[in-house]
Amino acid sequence: MTDSAAVGHPVAGARQRGLRDGRSRQEWDMSTQVSEEVREALHEGRPVVALESTIIAHGLPRPRNLAVALELEELVRAGGAVPATVAVVDGTARVGLDRAALTRIAEDPAVRKLGHRDLAPALAAGATGATTVSATAWLADAAGIRVFATGGLGGVHRGWTETQDESADLRLLARVGITVVCAGVKSILDVPATLQRLETLGVTVVGYGTEHFPGFYLSSSGEPVDWTLRSPAEVAGVIRAQDRLGGPRAALIVANPVPVAEQLDPALHDRVLAGGLAEAKEKGITGQAVTPFLLEYLTVHTEGASLEANLAAVRGNVRLAASIAGAYGTGAYGAGPAPRTPEPGSGAGGR
Repeated sequence: MTDSAAVGHPVAGARQRGLRDGRSRQEWDMSTQVSEEVREALHEGRPVVALESTIIAHGLPRPRNLAVALELEELVRAGGAVPATVAVVDGTARVGLDRAALTRIAEDPAVRKLGHRDLAPALAAGATGATTVSATAWLADAAGIRVFATGGLGGVHRGWTETQDESADLRLLARVGITVVCAGVKSILDVPATLQRLETLGVTVVGYGTEHFPGFYLSSSGEPVDWTLRSPAEVAGVIRAQDRLGGPRAALIVANPVPVAEQLDPALHDRVLAGGLAEAKEKGITGQAVTPFLLEYLTVHTEGASLEANLAAVRGNVRLAASIAGAYGTGAYGAGPAPRTPEPGSGAGGR
């Protein structure tokens, strides 16, 4: 890429920023393979949306997982953007997967789950793995992709005062300049503590069409957001404002609620989650084992309704991400974000 190609070019500029960690382009190319389609789109300034692969390998039953993976890529294309599903295949980080690689991630039971801390060991060992939010955000940001769609973020776990259990997603998102479209954090987590942690880390959180942070399976967690955006153009305007400001790099979290008509029934959610938490405690399930146990418990005891709400949220996030990527690439601006008006007596400032 020539210097002239990067001038005034938001995607090219992001790609250059992704390598400001002391690595050369040669070192990056040796460890990471960007698909030809994604590489060309980035070079030409066309919109690209990153997608994680953990939901494919570990979040959905087979063979439905492959069908969903293909569906999500098609939703990105239908929105006018290029999909870049991220994974590690035989020790090479891949940004943009062909059909064979996508099928392998979906069908091979030996595929590992990789956070960003696992990337170096996986590459060195020649391993194959699906990337979590943290690993996907890291690799996508380094490739110069500005928009990433996922289901829900990891966060601070319930009982964190005793276990100090917190997802690696949070700290990583304080270090990468990527926009993450999600349905909040998984409702099995401590949502208020997660929002407080994101604030402490300097990660901007905005609600999309909502004044309350989504609850993943639910349209609202009941927790307020400080800023509300109502169009892809408004989100793109915030991304460009981040570009102009410079300074510390951090993600922009666009919290997009699952539609009310497609959310999990709130009463059912609360009842089943309470049962799952009680059973986990009774069985002595702790640490990293809690989240997969509770997610499986919810799926079984809601008779699959939680899984359908999850998929509805992911589809909505992917569609929105494609629109945001397109608006960012065209230079569209919206009216700007609307700040939340503090309720009387609530005070001002931090959470």
